[in-house]
Amino acid sequence: MGMKKCHCDANLYWFRTLKNCKFKRSLNFVGFMMNQYFFEDMKTGQSESLSKTVTAEMIELFAAVSGDNNPLHLDADYAATSRFKERIAHGALSSSFISAVLGTLLPGIGAIYLSQSVRFLAPVKIGDTVKATATVAHLNAEKNKVQLKTACYVGERQVVCGEAEIYVPGRTS
Repeated sequence: MGMKKCHCDANLYWFRTLKNCKFKRSLNFVGFMMNQYFFEDMKTGQSESLSKTVTAEMIELFAAVSGDNNPLHLDADYAATSRFKERIAHGALSSSFISAVLGTLLPGIGAIYLSQSVRFLAPVKIGDTVKATATVAHLNAEKNKVQLKTACYVGERQVVCGEAEIYVPGRTS
């Protein structure tokens, strides 16, 4: 098998080309486990999740990257006058954890995000641990497209719901 060279944070990581692998492959890349499922490996009902605890720093970095500087997210005094009584995370920050599931766990490496619909059901606050989950709902073998139900939870409370469509490479594509 050939080798691919990836560069991240000035460290070189080598891993085998996964095209000819018969089974799902997992890689530990930059300290984070990543999977690669080919379209042929995908099954209806298959699910993966990850959890992240939201910090003030995450919210501030997300605001800087996105340009969404709404004081509801960044200014404790302003947020105290809102219906939430404290700073809340950007809804898109919570839904970005779904992207992390799709890009790293299910199906992982090689996935191409085609669309996402989301509804924000409840606020996420600093210190909340968000569990993002994606579950395979439908497979379109003609186009290697997968539709997934997506959700984020804080404890038992659902804070985000939606659907995603992704393209998943096959072993021969």
